[in-house]
Amino acid sequence: MSLEVKLRDGETQESLLQRFEKAVRFSGVLQELKRKSYFVSRGDAARIKAQKAARRRRKHNSTWEARS
Repeated sequence: MSLEVKLRDGETQESLLQRFEKAVRFSGVLQELKRKSYFVSRGDAARIKAQKAARRRRKHNSTWEARS
């Protein structure tokens, strides 16, 4: 995957850099790099996934109870 940002007519270097940073954020390159930066066993991945799901459930339930 390659990201390409071309300089527009009359565009400053700062705004070009901002557009590039935004493109990198939306492409998910940094998240992929962080995810692959170290080995995670299947058991650990399952445990992390379960913890995230529990957090989402607690967050969803607490906002749902607040509405009632």
